Formats: sequence, C-alpha cells, structure tokens
Amino acid sequence: MNKNSDGDSSHSETQLSVPRIRRWRHSILTALAIAVSYLVTAYLVLPLMWVGDAHRHPALDDTPGITTTSDDHPGDPINVSLIGLENDLKRIMLAAGWFVADPLGLKSDLEIAAATVLSRPYETAPVSNLFLWGRREDLAFEKPVGKDPRQRHHVRFWRSEKLDDKQRPAWMGSITFDRKVGLSHTTGQITHHIAADVDSERDSLFDALSKTGELSDVKIVNNFHKVCEGRNGGGDAWHTDGRLFTGTINAE
Repeated sequence: MNKNSDGDSSHSETQLSVPRIRRWRHSILTALAIAVSYLVTAYLVLPLMWVGDAHRHPALDDTPGITTTSDDHPGDPINVSLIGLENDLKRIMLAAGWFVADPLGLKSDLEIAAATVLSRPYETAPVSNLFLWGRREDLAFEKPVGKDPRQRHHVRFWRSEKLDDKQRPAWMGSITFDRKVGLSHTTGQITHHIAADVDSERDSLFDALSKTGELSDVKIVNNFHKVCEGRNGGGDAWHTDGRLFTGTINAE
C-alpha cells in the first residue's frame, strides 16, 4: 500500500515538474531575447542612426519642399539631392546618360520648333525656370525619349549656400517627366505637362546614378515632404510618398 502510494506520488511530481520546467525555459528565453534586443538597439541601431543624422547635410534643414514659379506660384517638388562639387555633378550625370540643358533664348526656341516639326530629338533642349531659395536653378539636365521632343526626363538643380564639413554643397533637385506638350491650365501658354508620379523619376535617376559606380553613401530622408500632393504652375497634378533621395558623389 505504502509502496504504491510512493510510486503514485513520484509520478505526480514528475508530471508537475514538466510544465514548471517549460515555464522556466520560456522565461529564460524571453529574458535572453530582451537582452539581445537591448544590445542590438543600444549599441548598433541607435549609434548608426545618430551617425546618419550627424552627417546629414546642413542644407537639408532649410530647403523648401516645393519650388516656385517666377510669379510665385507652386512649382515642382524637390525630391533628389546630390552632394559634391559642380564638376562632380556634371560628370556623374553625363555618365548616367543625361545631357546639360541649353539656356533659354531665341536660338533654343527655334531649335525646339524645328525638332517638333521634324520629329527629331533635341537632347539639350532648355527647361523653363523654377525658383528655390529665391533664385532660379543653377543647372538643368535632360534625357530625351526616342525622337519625340515632346517627351523627356528632366531635372533642375540648385546649389546650396551651406556646405558640409568637407566644404561640399548640396545640389537640391526636382526631377519630373514631361509627358506631352500642351497649354498651361493656369496661363494658357504653351508648356510641357508633367506626369503625376514624380517618385518613379526619382527612383529611376538614383538607379542610373548608382550603376555609374560614382555614387556613394546613399540615404533616404523619410517625411521630407509635409505636403505629398499638389499642382505645379502649369496646373499639373503631382504626388509623392514624401521621401527625399540623397547621395554623395565620389570626388574626382
């Protein structure tokens, strides 16, 4: 009788110890997971975030998200930024297959008219002026689409007055795609109409720049835009996810 009682008691204690062991194991694993998460966050993630913020170009802090037209209407959004000297910017853009846009004037106007009538490409066609920090773009580049001068990729850049710790400016840029020529919805003047998805142009440019091997330290600034949709001076709608792509150009 006593022997059987002892056997039953031992069997019960064994059954009770299994859940207890599992609870202890779960508690230990949870504690280890918390400890590992803390170490990764405190010693890897947060320091990297701090370093990224510390190396943020000072020009980004006072750059408006949207350009303006000559009569102070909203223009196209700022969505790219390249850090480097002027020669570096020209070198990487040319390597990516872009052309420096001609200045506006009678000669370029006649060339545009001839290219349109004859359906021939005009790789260096000028762009209209937009303004950032109270002044028009410093440089503009374009990339034609086939032989149709009415369609093209184009980007304007403004050189920042602020420099980073290596005395390099940030070239704040606005890139869009001209989908057709038509009348401005606001002034009735002849103009290019842009595609609404400006993010695809931003992404495509940085993909091309990365392939040159001349771009380093690419960063994405989230929530750069507080307003993520609008209309430009020609009345064309645009929308963005609010991110700014920025990259540093390798020095020559």
